Amino acid sequence: MARFRAIFPLALAIVLALVASVVVYKWVQMKTGVQTTVVTEKAEPGGVQVALASADLPWGTKLTREMVKMAEYPPKHLPAGYFSDPAKIEGRVLITPVKQGEQLLESKLAPLSVTTGGVSAVVSVGKRAIAVAGDKVIGLAGFIQPGNFVDVLVTIRDTQEKTPSTSKVVLENVKVLATGTVIDKKAGTEPGPVDVFTLEVTPEEAERLAFAASLGKLHFALRNVTDTEVVYTMGTTIADALDAYRPRMKMVSAQPVVKSEPEARKEQARSFSRMEIIKGSKVSQVDFENRR
Repeated sequence: MARFRAIFPLALAIVLALVASVVVYKWVQMKTGVQTTVVTEKAEPGGVQVALASADLPWGTKLTREMVKMAEYPPKHLPAGYFSDPAKIEGRVLITPVKQGEQLLESKLAPLSVTTGGVSAVVSVGKRAIAVAGDKVIGLAGFIQPGNFVDVLVTIRDTQEKTPSTSKVVLENVKVLATGTVIDKKAGTEPGPVDVFTLEVTPEEAERLAFAASLGKLHFALRNVTDTEVVYTMGTTIADALDAYRPRMKMVSAQPVVKSEPEARKEQARSFSRMEIIKGSKVSQVDFENRR
């Protein structure tokens, strides 16, 4: 028993030493594996040069060499449609705005046949660009920006009474291509800035918009970018506008009046005709008794 007590601590120490050796060996193997992986990754070939925008560029811009900078990308992370030679991208036209440092890809450029920048490079096939003069009110104090979608309303004035007679939505979900300001001078006034909005429309919509602009005053209603639903309206007249939020008259049932037989016969014998008279925006009705 005394001999066992003397041998037990020695055996326990040997076992603990073996366990510690195994743990240290595993740890060294793990560290060696990580270092090997890192060295292997660093040993891969160099990256590929990719063309980026050197500044914020709006759509319609014709690219020059100064607008392009190059950056190195890993071969495994190259974007589709990238350019590695700045000479191949020079002279191309952007069809979408890009931010500084953003990749210049084929999907963001107009076809090679398009060599002129501006609005004509971004108008969709089958559509037309038409400019409309406006002001800060029509442009919602600058909230309408290129790429937004708007509804176009027109208010037509009655030439006789000099008052707005009808307001109606004439176009819906129209894309705004550009906004800007020009200097205009009307007779008897000083030159001043006029806001101009360029819209993308179909040929039929262009005719409707030009006709509406010649008849009255245009207004824009800004749409949510995800809202594409078309809403059909009847338009609003003076009577419709004044009738809004007006209290409705309550119908009260009256007690029937009992008339004598001669009066009842006389009432039945009388008949009336009603005539509706329209004068400008005012409507009135007049009853006439039919005489036999």
